[in-house]
Order: sequence, then C-alpha cells, then structure tokens
Amino acid sequence: MTRVLVVEDDPQLARAFVINLKARTYEVEAARDGAAALRLAASAPPDVVLLDLGLPDMDGIEVIRGLRGWTRAPILVVSARSTSDEKVEALDAGADDYVTKPFSMDELLARLRAAVRRTETVAPPAGDTPVVSAGDMTVDLLAKKVTRGGRDVRLTPTEWHLLEVLVRNPGLLITQKQLLQEVWGPTYGTQTNYLRVYMAQLRRKLEADPSHPRHLITVPGMGYRFEP
Repeated sequence: MTRVLVVEDDPQLARAFVINLKARTYEVEAARDGAAALRLAASAPPDVVLLDLGLPDMDGIEVIRGLRGWTRAPILVVSARSTSDEKVEALDAGADDYVTKPFSMDELLARLRAAVRRTETVAPPAGDTPVVSAGDMTVDLLAKKVTRGGRDVRLTPTEWHLLEVLVRNPGLLITQKQLLQEVWGPTYGTQTNYLRVYMAQLRRKLEADPSHPRHLITVPGMGYRFEP
C-alpha cells in the first residue's frame, strides 16, 4: 500500500486530503507543521509527500531540503504561491511537481499517481542495452542506478525518469512537450520551466562542466537529446 504524508496546516483541507486518499486505498499520515512532518517522515518513511509551503513554524522550502537530505520520495507541492519564481524555487529545492491552489482534487490525485509511477522499477524492453556509458558516467537502466567516476549519484525520481527517457533515445531529439508528457504526465506540455530546472540539476550532478554539457544537450527552442 502506498504511504502518503500530507503536510497541511489548514485542518479542513488536510481532512479533505485524508478522506480522498484513504478512499483510494492509500495509507495516510498528516502533519500540520514542518517539524512534525520531518519527524513523521523519519519514523515512517513515506512513498510520496503532499506539501503546503505556508507552514506555521518554517517555510515549506526548508522541509523540502530537509527531506531531500535523505529520501528520494516524490514531493508534490500544493500551495497558494503562484509566481514562476516561487515554483522554480520549490522545484530547485527538490520538489517533483507543483499544484497551485485552488485546484481540482481529481487533477491532484492524477499527479500523485503519476509521481508514484515514476518511482516504480520497470525492466527495460527486450533488446534495450541495460547499461549505458557516457564519459565517466554509467547509467544502469535495470537497476535504476547512476554512477560517475565509480561513485553512486543520488537522483530524485523525477531526475531519474527524465534521464531515463533521454538515455533510452541516444542521439535523438526529444521535444519539450514529449519530455513533459512522458515524465510529468499527459496534462503537461507548456511547463518548460520544469525542464530547465531539472536539466540544470542533472547537469550539475552528471556533467564535468555543467555550463558546457557534453551529454545532456539543449536544442534551442525545441527540446533535448542525450549524446553518449
């Protein structure tokens, strides 16, 4: 059973989350502030986190950074903050998705399902090369593991899924819309800031010179490609 940690200080909204999630057979824990959320996550690690940013004791960005220090569980921000800069800040801190209040519960649940799917291990199709090397980077598609210079590289589920799509299509242009829909789901297609943030994070982790990438290439105005 998928375990969801809801971090929301509005009691009515938190109750709505809990009722809707339990009705769909999720196991749910709820916290009303950041400190309680971090304690709950440490004592019973969640499979996915729904997080409000406006918490009474600390900013939700701090909670994201605290969680990202040790867990790869998807983090879905649910917030009234709606500017592009605020969304980018949350994504850059390690969030996997961002839903602006007010929102449709059906849409939120669909995004949650998509986040959970990104964490599932799926064997590569027959004929795929399970291990791909590029420079000092090695990507094991079967084990969902990345190493650089022989050392493990920790990726979030979204970072992994984005890299996986590119690595499975070496040398081919993958458009921005294709990547958004493949990684975040069919309702996406215009949120190019997501791609900019996550490609920058991948380059920092995987490229020798992130400002002049050799393997994770931008095709201006079109999309991205992976060069082995």
